[in-house]
This record gives sequence, structure tokens and C-alpha cells, in this order.
Amino acid sequence: MLIRCQIFTSHPAHVEYNLILFTVSCPHSTMPLINKSDYCAPLFFRNGHIQSIYPALLRKFDTGFYERERIFTPDDDFLDTDWSRIGSNKLAIISHGLEGSSHRNYVVGMVKMLNRSGWDALAWNYRSCSGEMNRQLRFYNSGTIDDLELVIQHAVKTETYKEIVLIGFSMGGNLTLLYLGNKCSRVDSKIAKSVVFSVPCDLRASTRELARIKNKIYMRRFLITLHQKIRAKMEIMPGQINDDDYHLIKNFKDYDDRYTAPLHGFKSAEDYWNRCSSKQFIPEIKVPTLIVNARNDPFIAGGCYPVKEAANSKCVYLEIPKSGGHVGFIQFKKDRCYWSEERAIEFLKR
Repeated sequence: MLIRCQIFTSHPAHVEYNLILFTVSCPHSTMPLINKSDYCAPLFFRNGHIQSIYPALLRKFDTGFYERERIFTPDDDFLDTDWSRIGSNKLAIISHGLEGSSHRNYVVGMVKMLNRSGWDALAWNYRSCSGEMNRQLRFYNSGTIDDLELVIQHAVKTETYKEIVLIGFSMGGNLTLLYLGNKCSRVDSKIAKSVVFSVPCDLRASTRELARIKNKIYMRRFLITLHQKIRAKMEIMPGQINDDDYHLIKNFKDYDDRYTAPLHGFKSAEDYWNRCSSKQFIPEIKVPTLIVNARNDPFIAGGCYPVKEAANSKCVYLEIPKSGGHVGFIQFKKDRCYWSEERAIEFLKR
């Protein structure tokens, strides 16, 4: 099916709009690219920082319904997964953001919406993110698609599900796009769609944005939690890793050069960003995919809005709401759902 579409977008730093006119062909979906997002932030919640911070601090969920299962990796490590089953033959696999977990509010909110809409949900935790330190020297990064593949294949082998979809937030969104783009036509046939939110699909651009003074509160928080994990790993692996002069690390460039790159086989932070930024793989994605990146997201900038890549893709749809912050998209409804959760279900059902 050929669909003639128009999408109006703008760079976050500019007022003027650019018109992108193109034709897409996708045999798996009839949903056209939209030209205007229908998300409208509540009054007093339109600021990107408020959108990002409010849900993290004040949105609360009970997670006692989760059923935990541990998956063991080929390198003698483990991944902890949390299931929320309703007896469906459809499953959504959810990937969280940097230093997040399956218990983060944005993950749990999505799990509850999926269950209400007839889906089982599987929220997995990256190595070191489940509450127990992992066994190997490596942690996780924006390119650990081997672990995502292991989780997907574990779900496939249950032979319970006829349809599987992938949902990712922030770093989990980059991981999802990278996985789909790398696998290309080799993606398991049961994977039908994917939806990702607040994606730093250009790691270099996102790193530079987070290093800005206005984002110091976020950068400091990340570096503190990452330091805690370094120290925890020092206790179980003495002599293999250290935190000498950790106070000199001020941003992700410093951290990735010292830890991420050498621990995961990259030459440098730049090499890591180049190889693991999902933006370059977007045109190769063969599964209908929706990317939602808010224009006022304080974590992303520039290349993280892949207009050109989406235009050259047959199955990737890009939506850029004016507001939403980073993994925010707040709305106040009786069922406590957020717009991102409704938007995901809408895309998955069409």
C-alpha cells in the first residue's frame, strides 16, 4: 500500500517549521504518518523539566503483581525479568531507560495499560538494574542487543504467544531501534510492531545536551547511581575495577571513556556512540515502528529527531509533540494513565 504523507516538524531550537513531503510503503500497517500530535500538556505542566521530573517523583504504583523470572546468559551472568500475565496470546516486551528498572513508574504505567488492553507484559532489567549486582565485569549499555535478543527468544520459546511487540523508553528505545535495524529482515516473525519514547538515537548529540549546565541535576544523579554500582562491583571483583578520582568525571564523555568503552569492547566513548546510535539503522527497520520524541525533551537534541531517516524508511513513523519532556507525557485521568500509554496501545491496535 502506498500512502502519501505530510509531516510538519521543527528543530527544538527554532521557531520555524519545515515541511517534509514523501511517500511511504509498508505492507504491515495502514497507519499514516501524522502531521500533528494530539498530545496537549496540562496547564502548568508544559515545561520540559516539569514533564520529566514530576512523574519520576510523584507518580506511584504498587508492583506486587510482578512475577520474577531469572534468565541465565551464555557468559554465566543473569537477567531478571518481571512478568505481568493475564493469559493473553499477545506479549509486549518492555525495555527501560538508563539506570532504570522494571519498577520505574513509566514502565509500570505501560504494563498496567497493556494488561487492560489485552496484552501480557514482560519488563526486563538490564544487568545490575534488578536490585542485585550482575556477575560479570560488564554492565549494560545502549548497544547490548545480545541481552534483548536473549529475552525475546526466551519469550518465543514459551510457545505461548502468537504476537510479540517491543516497547522502549529512552535508552531502551535506542536499544530497541538498534536491535530491529541490526536484525533487519532476520527479526523473529512473531515480532509485529514496536513503539519507543524519548529516544536518544544520536548518542553523541544526547551526551552533549546532558552535559549542558541546565541539565546538571540529571547528570549528577546519573553519575551518583553509576558510582554506587562501580563501588558495589569493586567489592565482588577486587582489583578488576576501581573508582580512583571518580570525582573528576563530570559527564558521560568522561564516564564512557573510562568505563563503558573498555568494559564493553569499544575503543573510546566516540567509538561507542558511533556504533551504538540507532539513528543510522532506522532506515533498515522492517517492523512497523513508532518513535515519539517530545520537542522539549531536555535529554535529547539535534540528531535525536530522525526526520530524514524516518522519511527514508518504509515502516518507521516519527511523532514530535510540542511537549512531553523526557518520558513524561503527563495527563490527569481517573484511570491514572498517561498519554504515552494510550498512544502506544493505539498504534499497536491499528
